[in-house]
Amino acid sequence: MITVWGEGRGFRVVWLLEEMGLPYRLRDVDLLVGVEHDAEFLAINPGGFIPALQDGDVIMVESIAIMEYLMARHGPTPLAPAPHDPAFPAYQQFLHLGEAGLAASVYFVHGARNIAPEAERNNWSARQALDVFETRLRLVTRQLARSPYLAGERFTAADISVTYALEMARRNVGFAFGPAEQAYVARTTGRDAYQRAMDTCQATKAWDAAVSAR
Repeated sequence: MITVWGEGRGFRVVWLLEEMGLPYRLRDVDLLVGVEHDAEFLAINPGGFIPALQDGDVIMVESIAIMEYLMARHGPTPLAPAPHDPAFPAYQQFLHLGEAGLAASVYFVHGARNIAPEAERNNWSARQALDVFETRLRLVTRQLARSPYLAGERFTAADISVTYALEMARRNVGFAFGPAEQAYVARTTGRDAYQRAMDTCQATKAWDAAVSAR
């Protein structure tokens, strides 16, 4: 049985597993309580960050690497275009852009705006991180003017990666997207597998409901 440890970016992994129809279980990791009190999780990932994946004897961390592993090990799947597919370059670019350019930047903006002491909430690094997010978002906007999904006409794991990042920006820092991005997120989050993932990830679902109610 595949075990996903922790929500957060683990939502990407759960969504992918739902799209692939693979059996799994989600094991909650409560970062607010503190991972130092969770010896079972620290035995899986001594770094103490989420998500982590356990698949038999395989243990992995980092959500994009986990996604690539699952599709390679348990595929093939149309969620990952083959290298000879014309969609492959865009797929690869946006699969990784969703974390390296978008979600990673939002993470630091969120920390500065919502966790840092008041005097440090608009610091230089936070402004730089937001600028990185906005410049990388331009690539998404341009691609959506060309096709309904980031690798072309069909939904792929790149859309899971980027949609998570856009939803993270909306929920955590109140980023306002344009019509193209809003329509795109409506398409991707309207999928049955996304809804099943939300039903599994109760903390994510509750956070989304709280933000939407504001």
